This record gives sequence, structure tokens and C-alpha cells, in this order.
Amino acid sequence: QVQLVESGGGLVQPGGSLRLSCAASGFTFSRYTMNWYRQAPGKERELVAGITNTGGSTIYVDSVKGRFAISRDNAKDTVYLQMNNLKPEDTAVYSCNAQSYFYTYWGQGTQVTVSS
Repeated sequence: QVQLVESGGGLVQPGGSLRLSCAASGFTFSRYTMNWYRQAPGKERELVAGITNTGGSTIYVDSVKGRFAISRDNAKDTVYLQMNNLKPEDTAVYSCNAQSYFYTYWGQGTQVTVSS
């Protein structure tokens, strides 16, 4: 059974940091590109960051460049999103996504709220 389980979300003040984790099981993690998406209320889901299966290449949406960092540990079947200098506009449900040529899997998401 494929599972992607996110953790690490919560309430943080502007300027603060959070580290999201996504633990994978039920598929060969090291063969999949991993992505973090977010969806804020009333907005479309957007790709925040992605990392190739080996971790050799990453991409970021412009609004988080220099503040967020995606990484993965293929030995632990886990992908991370380090989020620094958080802003209120980062408030959203963050979901991890596993992508291969044939399959796409999604986690349930974790809420991140940036507010004073």
C-alpha cells in the first residue's frame, strides 16, 4: 500500500522556520522525483519545490527561492522541505507528491500557518 505521510506543519510567526517531512512507503522511493505542493484557501495548488530521484537537481517557485530548501534521504525514504523566513503568504496546506513516468502519488497534506 502506497503511503506518503507529511509532518512538521503548524503555526509559526512571520520570520520563523519550519521543517516539513514526508515519509514514503509502498513504492521504490529512489526511483521517483519528489515534489512539495501547496494550496492556500481560494487559490490553485502550486508547485513549491521539486527534487530529482538522486537529489542531483532541484527546482523552486520564484516566491520561495532563497528561503526554502528541498532535500531527500533515499536511505530513509523521506523528503524534506526546510522553510525559513516564513511569510504570511506562505500559509497553505503543503502536500508531498511522488512522480514517475507512469505513476503519481499524493500525501494528505499538512497545514502551515504563518501569523503573528
